[in-house]
Amino acid sequence: MGTPRGLRNAGSSSSACRFLAAFAVLLALPTLTAGLTRHYTFNVQMTNVTRLCVTKSIPTVNGQFPGPKLVVREGDRLVVKVHNHMNYNVSFHWHGILQLRNGWADGPSYITQCPIQGGGSYVYDFTVTGQRGTLWWHAHFSWLRVHLYGPLVILPKRGEGFPFPRPYKELPPIMFGEWFNADTEAVINQALQTGAGPNISDAYTFNGLPGPTYNCSSKDTYKVKVQPGRTYLLRLINSALNDELFFGIANHTLTVVEADANYVKPFTAKTLVISPGQTMNLLLTTAPNPGSPVYAMAIAPYTNTQGTFDNTTAVAVLEYAPTRASATGNNNLPLPPLPRYNDTNAVANFSSKFRSLATARYPARVPRAVDRHVLFTVGLGTDPCPSNQTCQGPNGTKFAASINNNSFVRPRVALLEAHCQRRYAGVLMANFPTAPPHPFNYTGTPPNNTFVTHGTRVVPLAFNTSVELVLQGTSIQGAESHPLHMHGFNFFVVGQGFGNYDPVNDPANYNLVDPVERNTVSVPTGGWVAVRFLADNPGVWLMHCHFDVHLSWGLSMAWLVNDGPLPSQKMLPPPSDLPKC
Repeated sequence: MGTPRGLRNAGSSSSACRFLAAFAVLLALPTLTAGLTRHYTFNVQMTNVTRLCVTKSIPTVNGQFPGPKLVVREGDRLVVKVHNHMNYNVSFHWHGILQLRNGWADGPSYITQCPIQGGGSYVYDFTVTGQRGTLWWHAHFSWLRVHLYGPLVILPKRGEGFPFPRPYKELPPIMFGEWFNADTEAVINQALQTGAGPNISDAYTFNGLPGPTYNCSSKDTYKVKVQPGRTYLLRLINSALNDELFFGIANHTLTVVEADANYVKPFTAKTLVISPGQTMNLLLTTAPNPGSPVYAMAIAPYTNTQGTFDNTTAVAVLEYAPTRASATGNNNLPLPPLPRYNDTNAVANFSSKFRSLATARYPARVPRAVDRHVLFTVGLGTDPCPSNQTCQGPNGTKFAASINNNSFVRPRVALLEAHCQRRYAGVLMANFPTAPPHPFNYTGTPPNNTFVTHGTRVVPLAFNTSVELVLQGTSIQGAESHPLHMHGFNFFVVGQGFGNYDPVNDPANYNLVDPVERNTVSVPTGGWVAVRFLADNPGVWLMHCHFDVHLSWGLSMAWLVNDGPLPSQKMLPPPSDLPKC
């Protein structure tokens, strides 16, 4: 098999990687920075943790759950040495970091690297360029991120403030999560075997703590102390495995100032919705004369799934100082009025408020001209049940998920390494469909045949291609939202709506002036979202649903961005300690 169409042929075998290595010093010059080099060590190990009166051994970083907070400044170099002391394979993704020309540090297993095997080590070495705000890190192998996650805070360069009034103080980041009493690796492995939907979580958590609404958990309640009449900066991260979440603080209004490490025009809200993978910075102004010493902060799910889901509410406590209040029971904590679990209108109203600053200092560089128009259908499907077993998916099939009816197959080797070596045969195909292969009424009555196809397919792009991507939800196995995350790029959300995308009339309503810039966007339930991005970062970049159950079922694909002609437009060489498969 020759070089697939759309992929640059830089010679036979591994000549491309040899070329990169020969000029490693020259090509690596951009990693030299005026910023500091910040070193962290991740010892990944099994640790006994108790929640809901259940003790189990879970993967942790340095014995911490959640994991450690990483703090850098824009322009800093971050060096994280990972030592895997578990029996599981593992890799780590620095969610939202652009990893310019440096996909080797991006982290998704079998896409940019082989996983770090038990007893192995790997150094993630990258520079944070042109980014500031709240991001996060998490494991990117199977469902291990349910326990392996932590905040990644990027401070502005020294001397640069925020484009909003300076807050009195910054509160500790809050990470929303899920707790399973069962072993989550057993949960997903059983689901993949039987074809059924996986068992659901037992609780939601604030920084790993379920709080007083759950059995045996009043002592495991997250608390934040504040003073009256002050404005605080609060960083939120949804690290839940499979759930979008509503969030609110009783009797408080919040001001949103950032999304996915991109400043936005400030707006107020009493209730937020945040999808897995997304981050949000808020200004919380406390009451000058609070009527109570404690207020409830709460999260609850947003979903339209036809399957089961964790329909519980987790609570944390906002404590005003000075106070000796210690009660955290439900009777003393009126909950904020969160929307009903399936309130899609509330979600749409909230999502429509996001706008980029679009100032001279923080411009919105949305591509005006488009080189490639791409339409992806995003949703669930099925696989036939093998003849030698009984399956528990829809009508005796197995659940699957796909983009344009292609369910992604995990390769045996890392795609980035295969691309670097130009060894594509038997690894990937450059024929991912950029339009639905079988058009139908996507949000209406689904087709009779819901079987998906399978393959390790990528969309090749020439360097600096401007892309408009429309993500169209489907009603197959029920319409629901899908938080799509793109590695290696931010994108601009230029339009969204309900029903089927209309390529004739919908673009007239696009926002090309100040669209929000994100790395993760939810495809609306029974609707579509349009994004634009510039493919100016060479490498192989995963795009996937951030519901891990859908990722496990194959709802992902990869963009393969070829090198540009200039040295500064080419991939950096692979590191010497890159793990082997």
